[in-house]
Amino acid sequence: MNYKMIIHILGWILIFEALFMTVPMVTAIVYGESAVWYFLGTALFCAAAGLLIRLKKPKNTTLYTRDGFVIVAMSWIVLSIFGAMPFFLSGTIPNFMDALFETVSGFTTTGASILSDVEALPKAMLMWRSFTHWVGGMGVLVFIMAFLPLSGGQNMTMMKAESTGPNVSKLVPRVKTTAFILYSIYFVLTLIEFILLLCGGMTVFEALNTSFATAGTGGFGFLNTSMGSFSPYIQIVITVFMLLFSVNFNCYYLILLGKFRDAITTEVKTFFIIVASAITIITINISHMFESVWEALLHSSFTVSSIISTTGFGTVDFNLWPELSKVILVLIMFIGACAGSTGGGIKISRILILFKSLGKELELLVHPHMIKKIKIDSHPVEHDTVRSVNVYMVSYVMVFAASVVLVSFDNCDFTTNVTAVIATLNNIGPGLEMVGPTSNFGFFSGFSKLVLIFDMLAGRLELFPMLLLFKPSVWKK
Repeated sequence: MNYKMIIHILGWILIFEALFMTVPMVTAIVYGESAVWYFLGTALFCAAAGLLIRLKKPKNTTLYTRDGFVIVAMSWIVLSIFGAMPFFLSGTIPNFMDALFETVSGFTTTGASILSDVEALPKAMLMWRSFTHWVGGMGVLVFIMAFLPLSGGQNMTMMKAESTGPNVSKLVPRVKTTAFILYSIYFVLTLIEFILLLCGGMTVFEALNTSFATAGTGGFGFLNTSMGSFSPYIQIVITVFMLLFSVNFNCYYLILLGKFRDAITTEVKTFFIIVASAITIITINISHMFESVWEALLHSSFTVSSIISTTGFGTVDFNLWPELSKVILVLIMFIGACAGSTGGGIKISRILILFKSLGKELELLVHPHMIKKIKIDSHPVEHDTVRSVNVYMVSYVMVFAASVVLVSFDNCDFTTNVTAVIATLNNIGPGLEMVGPTSNFGFFSGFSKLVLIFDMLAGRLELFPMLLLFKPSVWKK
């Protein structure tokens, strides 16, 4: 374990967090809010601590796989702790555990909140909540990798640990260039949504908040009604972009290169088939609850897109929908978005590999001597990838079950406990019953919030970086 290099990179994390806080600081200055001082103080502390840590660069800059996983896990923890300070110091969220929950929910793009009245928050605090979504959406270290003076191998170690999906590949030979391309696409899509929202009548503040939250598929809103009070045009724009940010960003790069056939992968096709199927069934199931089929379609499309993308925005209280609709929503909560997107969940690619593995095993029962390779898009899936998917699913079930048991000590109802864990582990935001779209997570005990904080971090980082922190052998030199 290269402790000096880990600490060195954490110094970079603190410096970049100080830079991130300029966004809410500018917001506070524009609106004349005193919150500017809390962000300024935290930013100065982060910058000073980061520069102090980086004074002496380690002689040994080699990073191995376990170093990369530890760096990613520790970076997100450090980022969240210091990101919570403005909420806590300003008294906006006087309980530090609540402030940490809100910040982790922001950076992990979960969107689960402990706040009952977000409209009471200063605009700088609202901007910080949404901006943490944007920073965390593509990945903090993916962004920083474009600037860190590390070799490609070291960058790739961290990129694999932070990126979503069963495997990670470089778009181009240099990892820094890959990070730059990904964030360029991310920025352009965010900018396009921002412009379209302005055209729909949103103010600059509202459009920025919404664009940041949609891009990161986070879902923090600035109104207590989330997106329910906006026009159908605004809701349609958000629906489209929630889906766009749920697609593997490699597809957009291939489209830019003119490789349209390669861009439309089996994963992308499966994703949109699931979306279309869920929207159709739910629209039919809830049509009697609305004045027209169009209105039912609008709310069904928005809600399905919000849940499967793990954004968590809402236009209606889907907790009041029929059981069939709620069951479908819970199922797509587990499935989630595509690998390599800003969305959470198990990921479409893993679901495909699991189904193909099941099919292969069933065929082997009939033809024991058959030799068959699992393929997706005519490309063979390596055994290591299949193994990692299987291990991931076992880990997922274990973390899910343990979390449900632990939060059950609060003695809430079964649906609340289960969907609270689903909502945080899959980085969705709202669940059902007491954690439904019109409720919040504020009633949970400090211990349960800590469990859910772990779930949010574990879900965003694909479990293994967080789980490795508890393995003693990882910390040995």
